[in-house]
Amino acid sequence: MKIIRRPEAMVAWSETLRREGVTIGFVPTMGALHEGHRSLIRAGRLRSDALVVSVFVNPTQFGPGEDLARYPRMPDRDHALCRTEGVDVCFEPTVDAMYPKGYQTVVTVSKIAQRWEGERRPHHFQGVATVVTKLFGIVQPHLAMFGQKDYQQAMLVRRLVQDLNLGVKIAVCPTVREPDGLAMSSRNIYLSEEERTIAPLLYKSLKAGGEAIRKGVIEAAAVQNTMAAVLKQEPRFTIEYLAVCDPLTLEPLAQVTSKAILLGAVRLGSVRLIDNLIVSPPRKRCGKEAMEIG
Repeated sequence: MKIIRRPEAMVAWSETLRREGVTIGFVPTMGALHEGHRSLIRAGRLRSDALVVSVFVNPTQFGPGEDLARYPRMPDRDHALCRTEGVDVCFEPTVDAMYPKGYQTVVTVSKIAQRWEGERRPHHFQGVATVVTKLFGIVQPHLAMFGQKDYQQAMLVRRLVQDLNLGVKIAVCPTVREPDGLAMSSRNIYLSEEERTIAPLLYKSLKAGGEAIRKGVIEAAAVQNTMAAVLKQEPRFTIEYLAVCDPLTLEPLAQVTSKAILLGAVRLGSVRLIDNLIVSPPRKRCGKEAMEIG
């Protein structure tokens, strides 16, 4: 596995492979790799000839008072995982290389970035959109892998690629969970032992909302109340939002008549947890029963 730190060297590597007709897959990360990242790497490995993983803790997506300084950095462990999974290049640029003196360009995806995470973290998605655009320009992948766990981010990147004709196929892979349902995240290491035991309640609340929809509840407000009731069993949770949304636009729904995405964000002590669940209402009955109803 090669470790490349200079953007111009990464560009040269990718341009050489593209001239040879090699398909390049890409997994952008901020490091502290875990089994969720491993699943993205394996998916990328299966779908491409050569695979690049970037490790870059991007300062522009952290707001004031957020955890940029203490964000976990584990380069030796990251390299070991990448080597085990057959990664061809680990791209590890410095902050100065990505944002040199005089840098002044940002990328903004307006509508889809305004709600939910965008409202809670006002500058976050501008930082994400900017760094993803830069990484795509440097790595020049044919395919990039993102996790469903950060669902709004994945939809924002899809919108970005489509709007700017970047020519990168975006694959969104299922969330990888701990045995008790907690979505894997690099920030889970911040949880205390006691907080870790109750953290899966967020996913349990989403599943309760999904079960209500599958049983025929279509009013979004009722689904939100069902999810909130689960979280309120544990007073240490502070609910930031529980939403029932269109899975493509992330606009809130009044009623669930087709596929929907349930979004949740909570605070547990000093830790902020997010999760989501894609659900569909029961199919309309057909045949004799349907004709009698009609």
